[in-house]
Amino acid sequence: MDRLDELEARSIYIIREAYSNFDDVAALWSAGKDSTVLAWLCKKAFFGDIPFPMIYIDTGYHFERMYDFRDELADRWDLDLKIAYNKEADEEGVVPDENLKCCNLRKTEALKKVIDEEGFDALFLGIRRDEHGIRAKERYYSPRDDEFEWDYEDQPPEMWGQYKTKKEEEEHIRIHPLLHWTEVDIWRYIKREDLPVNPLYFAEERGGTKKRFRSLGCEPCTTPVESDITSVDGMIKEIKQTEEGERSGRSQDKEKIMQKLRVLGYM
Repeated sequence: MDRLDELEARSIYIIREAYSNFDDVAALWSAGKDSTVLAWLCKKAFFGDIPFPMIYIDTGYHFERMYDFRDELADRWDLDLKIAYNKEADEEGVVPDENLKCCNLRKTEALKKVIDEEGFDALFLGIRRDEHGIRAKERYYSPRDDEFEWDYEDQPPEMWGQYKTKKEEEEHIRIHPLLHWTEVDIWRYIKREDLPVNPLYFAEERGGTKKRFRSLGCEPCTTPVESDITSVDGMIKEIKQTEEGERSGRSQDKEKIMQKLRVLGYM
């Protein structure tokens, strides 16, 4: 087995263990590179058909091409897609400039609503430890209380492949099958498996300069980076050479409060 085989096998084991131990599971899918790899691993884990819903949290501020890619791939892969949208954020006039409030209402509260409506007790997420410092504190199976809060200072131990598969009545468990992957691993796996790629990741003329998005989020909070990369091979080479952080194009105000957002239930 090479590294990608090992990464894949461990992730599929985590996915199958969670599916067998929880009653109602779902996966979050943002139409980005990581969550698309997660969706593919879920397909592989269950021989082509994902036996649970995929949740897309729509803030109302995503790029049009994110929506287009989402709809096309959901149809091609026959995903049971559920759209989570919090209309209260519109009613209150909350905009992306209000980083903490906007992320909380448009993302976390939208997720709360769909969990309440559907009764999910476990969620798969495509986060990685190398993506952001606060995510490096995560466990593979991470409990959230009835208020969605995360106690990062008191997490369950994970030894010898044993995870927290029992939850308290009002908890839900977040499962992170990609936690041990890196950004380069993701792109190498996308190349090997010939997975579809959101076109926003590739360079094109933007404001007279070739640019691409390295990380996707809401359009007002995400800026492209200068690049002429138009292939996955080029992506892998560029990432290995750059000193820029993966989320350098995301709103820096939000990045500074990421720990507070995640404690409150942010993805």
